[in-house]
Amino acid sequence: MARVLGCVCWLLLVAAVRGEQQQPVPYSHKLHVGLGLTCATCHKNPDPGGAMGFPAESLCMSCHRTTKVESPHIQKLAAAAGEKKRMEWVRVYQIRDFVYFSHRRHLKAGVTCETCHGPVKEREVISAEVVHNMQSCMACHKAMNARNECDACHEEK
Repeated sequence: MARVLGCVCWLLLVAAVRGEQQQPVPYSHKLHVGLGLTCATCHKNPDPGGAMGFPAESLCMSCHRTTKVESPHIQKLAAAAGEKKRMEWVRVYQIRDFVYFSHRRHLKAGVTCETCHGPVKEREVISAEVVHNMQSCMACHKAMNARNECDACHEEK
């Protein structure tokens, strides 16, 4: 019994370390990018610009009214859209409360989504494969000749 519990705990630890998340419906970035969608098509950047949003279910349904309608996953999405309920998408990357980060500022500076999130366009399932910590951020700031003082990322809110 202890061996089984040990294996279960190890598997949970590996999933947490690799950043794998169970989403409410499966979503292939690779498939959708192949159809011509871009990051900005689905992930809007509402004010004040810190987090990127998840797509509205109605946006998904603009194509899925007629595409893969027999899929139980699309039916779940359609039901949420019809009831105007948000899907419970799980963030793969989460900015810590003590860090100020603006996606908007980084995008304006020419940083690509792939810089911080890896080759998402090639992924069927998204996991946290790029390390986000103070060392990695400071190394990138140094390479880009960006501000690297403490208050660049640790502003009082």
